[in-house]
Amino acid sequence: MLDALRSRLYRLGFNLFPAYRRTGGRVTYIASDWSEVRVKLPHSWLTRNYVGTTFGGSMYAALDPFHMMMMLKRLGNDYVVWDKEAEIRFKKPGRETLYARFTMSDAEIAAVKADLEATDTDAVDRHYTVDLIDADGTVHATVRKTVYVTTDTAKAP
Repeated sequence: MLDALRSRLYRLGFNLFPAYRRTGGRVTYIASDWSEVRVKLPHSWLTRNYVGTTFGGSMYAALDPFHMMMMLKRLGNDYVVWDKEAEIRFKKPGRETLYARFTMSDAEIAAVKADLEATDTDAVDRHYTVDLIDADGTVHATVRKTVYVTTDTAKAP
C-alpha cells in the first residue's frame, strides 16, 4: 500500500515539476516497484513546432529521465546511476497524442548486478530503447539511452 502511494506521489511530482512539465509530457503510470513507467505526450499548442507537428525536443525531453530513474529506484542506494548518452531517431512526424512505455525487468536488474560483480572496473554501461508511438501503434520516434552504473561513488562521471 505504501509503495503504491509513493509511486502515485512520484507521478504527481513529475507532472508538477517545472522542468518536466514544460516538455508537454505527462507521466500516466509508475509501477510501485518502478518496473514500468508510461508517458503520454499530447499534441497541442504547447508541443507543436513551426510546421504544426510535435516538436522533436518535446519528444525527447518527455522520455529523457526514465531509464535512469527506473535503474536508480530498482537498484537502491548502493549504486550510482547516470545518463551517459542518448540518441533519437525521428521516423514520422507527430500530429496526434504519442505514448511511451518503459519496462525494466527483474532479470535486467539481476544482469546489471552480475555484470558489476564480474567487471574489474566496477562500472557498466547499459543500453535501452523506447518507442514513442501513436494510438494505432505507429512508431514516430525511437530513443536509445546509455545508462552508466557503478558501485563506486568516486567513479561517477
